[in-house]
Amino acid sequence: MRASVFAFLAAASVVSAQSSTIPAPQITDSPSGAGAYIATLPEKAGSTVRGSISAESAADGKGVKFFVSFSGIPETGGPFMYHIHEKPVPENGNCTAAGAHLDPYKRGEVPICDASQPETCQVGDLSGKFGNATAAGLFEAEYTDLFTSLNPSSPAYFGNLSFVFHFSNKTRIGCANFRQVGTQPPSVASSLPAPSATGFFNGTATITPTPPPAEFTGAAVKVAGGAGAMLAAAAVFVL
Repeated sequence: MRASVFAFLAAASVVSAQSSTIPAPQITDSPSGAGAYIATLPEKAGSTVRGSISAESAADGKGVKFFVSFSGIPETGGPFMYHIHEKPVPENGNCTAAGAHLDPYKRGEVPICDASQPETCQVGDLSGKFGNATAAGLFEAEYTDLFTSLNPSSPAYFGNLSFVFHFSNKTRIGCANFRQVGTQPPSVASSLPAPSATGFFNGTATITPTPPPAEFTGAAVKVAGGAGAMLAAAAVFVL
């Protein structure tokens, strides 16, 4: 009887926590033409994980389209999570300094995100809403998130923030800042070079934006076909 009471109270606590969450509003004014944003994990000794997240406003202004690609994912330590965090990575590359997940409505991490009710999840919990990286090697995804924004006036804006890639135990594997790179999103799906024999990339990726975006300060990313050079900022980090 006592065990049943405890189980009931625990279940009620979870329901209460979920029901008390302020649902994130759907974004309707993420400005089209705001430009593409990209965050690229830098090379790090001892880690095989490389990859990028790029984003653009949805054509109708309803949320943000994401293009996600990670490679060199370890065989153990998963499922692997990735989230938009509340602060940019500082120049010293310390991923811890990126702070917690982007959570403007103070939802918190408990209970865990229910992907069937994404409005009740933390705004920055992309893998909670759209799926963790569960297999070793390559992970790719494209989706539209209705609760993030590229409108600087929105609490859900992330254009000046960062993302962090985690082991399942929440250890931070890598992190990178988002930077604006042009008027069209560089689709990173299937564009990252394969790991070398040592498991590392050479630090560049070949992509084909249309039209090629203007140059900006950051780490170089080559544009296929000799059409120009696109520069994407990448944060160097220290765990």
